[in-house]
Amino acid sequence: MLYHFYDLQHALLTPARIMAELVRTVTQNPWNPLSYTQVGRTIAANAEVFERVTRRFGEPDWDLPFTEIDGKKVEVTEEIVVEKSFCQLIHFRRATKRRDPRVLIVAPMSGHYATLLRGTVEAMLPHHDVYITDWTDARQVPMNDGKFNLDDYITYLREFMSLLGPNTHLIAVCQPAVPVLAAVSLMAADDDPNQPLTMTLMGGPIDTRISKTAVNVLAEERPMSWFENTVIDTVPAYYPGAFRKVYPGFTQLSGFMSMNLDRHIGSHMKFYQHLVRGDGESADFHRKFYNEYNAVMDITAEFYLQTIDTVFQRHLLPRGQMKWRDPLTHKLVDVKPKAIEHTAIFTIEGELDDISSRGQTTAAHDLCYNLPQRKQYHLFQLNTGHYGIFNGTKWKKEIMPRIRHFMREFDPDCDPVPAKDLEKIPDIAPARFNRDTHGVSAVRRWLKERDLNKKEHRDAPQDA
Repeated sequence: MLYHFYDLQHALLTPARIMAELVRTVTQNPWNPLSYTQVGRTIAANAEVFERVTRRFGEPDWDLPFTEIDGKKVEVTEEIVVEKSFCQLIHFRRATKRRDPRVLIVAPMSGHYATLLRGTVEAMLPHHDVYITDWTDARQVPMNDGKFNLDDYITYLREFMSLLGPNTHLIAVCQPAVPVLAAVSLMAADDDPNQPLTMTLMGGPIDTRISKTAVNVLAEERPMSWFENTVIDTVPAYYPGAFRKVYPGFTQLSGFMSMNLDRHIGSHMKFYQHLVRGDGESADFHRKFYNEYNAVMDITAEFYLQTIDTVFQRHLLPRGQMKWRDPLTHKLVDVKPKAIEHTAIFTIEGELDDISSRGQTTAAHDLCYNLPQRKQYHLFQLNTGHYGIFNGTKWKKEIMPRIRHFMREFDPDCDPVPAKDLEKIPDIAPARFNRDTHGVSAVRRWLKERDLNKKEHRDAPQDA
């Protein structure tokens, strides 16, 4: 019934929202003398804030028509390579003959659309041949298309990697770190010739027993029955995915907002002040961010609940107990990261990450203990939160160049990075990108700290 109440509320507010938009349009019209006064801007600001707070935001466009390579503007065409019920594999085809590393970015299925990674894709386009998983809003998928769970997610990834071939590099942003590591592990165990050259895991919950965040604690303390009864709802009959059990996008957005409520309230207050002062540039920045942030999608209940159970409650991957159901034989297959000996791994964590905190992603190195140390790298990015790992200034100037070097180190068939690109985004010299500073030595330090934290936790009084 929660879904029906949400839609009813949206419908009831529609007349007021239309009126607010009309008032905003009239008071901001340059032909209206009131638009140049403090009173006019205040009226328009009130109307716009109300309209945006009550609006439902749809899936944004990628809006990446061009990139810049070697100082030249290059056209980019968005191409759907594979279209499945719950995902599209998108290729950003560049009008160039350059041989750059082929990269598959696995976007998170955690509420937001893949376009949340627009900045990630944009920064990589000058130096990489980029593909991305564009997950479908479960509300739009008819019931006769079947269910979709974590096993299906892993199956999709294996199919995409087989399609792209062996000279592919993987990037998993946050949530996909577990299914990506699982998929590569299964391919390694099968000696699949299409195993990727590298995989980069960014702020992912490989082992959430380490440095627990508020999100981890909530997922652990609540029984599965609480999630099933509290956050799962049925898609109403008037949507294409009628009667499908989902974790609704609006419920997820409420959770996102509540985690940093003060920050979001403060951001909207500043937005209001920018509008009153006539600071259009700052107001536009707010609009662009929240147009993306407020655009959310539904997730199938079976995927969400299996992820909670597998990743956050029973920790099956780090405990060596995770299994994958083969869609052909329907048999359960052990997921063994120790089988990985070919695919190089690069883990990235942010110092201020409050979603996947320090040590949770580097745990992947502990699991891939048969992988040669020369193929293991780690970056601990100071003064960077979860979002900053894959978007913003730190991502463009410090993190992405290191990923670029990491991929090219294990991909001998690609062209060198153009000199003009290195002027635009400062290059990270190979001498600085070594295991002493950002590699296995750092990983071992984090793992040692993790073990100490575990020991302190075990030795602590039970009522602490």
